[in-house]
Amino acid sequence: MSAANALLKAIHARLFGDGDLVAMTGGRVMLDRLADRTPLPLVALGEMDTRDASTATEAGAEHLFSLTVWSDAEGRREAEAIAGRLRTLLDDAALALEGATLVSLFHLRTRTRREPKTGRFAAELSFRAVTE
Repeated sequence: MSAANALLKAIHARLFGDGDLVAMTGGRVMLDRLADRTPLPLVALGEMDTRDASTATEAGAEHLFSLTVWSDAEGRREAEAIAGRLRTLLDDAALALEGATLVSLFHLRTRTRREPKTGRFAAELSFRAVTE
């Protein structure tokens, strides 16, 4: 298993293991895509960019990835609350990875917006992880 896949597997387990997040989203956490008929709110996995971060003595990788909260509530409060829970669960989290070691996992930013065509709110969280 690649370090990127091991990281995603550990994040998935962390998010599904949190009763508050599961209750907030109805269990729709880390979906790979947003289908037209999928009930909201939900958390979708966005892009993941993995780069070599090896040193002279250690093999390593940097992983930049995003999670997007989608909500059809009247305001952005629901999306922001779920985004806050994601930050709490993942920022500086110590996750055990299968076949790799997580050196760091940090929240970089959160951007909220309203989609003009659908009226849905989105909160996109960006994270940076380093693995060895």
